[in-house]
Amino acid sequence: DAVFDSALLSSLAAEVAELSASHADLERNCWLVVHRHRHGVFPSEYDIRDIDEELYLSLLAHVRQSA
Repeated sequence: DAVFDSALLSSLAAEVAELSASHADLERNCWLVVHRHRHGVFPSEYDIRDIDEELYLSLLAHVRQSA
């Protein structure tokens, strides 16, 4: 299991919070933020590029614990 820096998770969690203001789907918002972190952009409609699954799960857990 990868261990991610708490500063990275906090920074990404802040991005998730911004997205949550307009779209309340937490899992989707975490996926979008991790995708942008890895690829530099939000995904296009049929974007199938991979994301860091461990980072996604860590971010999701971090956001849920912070709520």
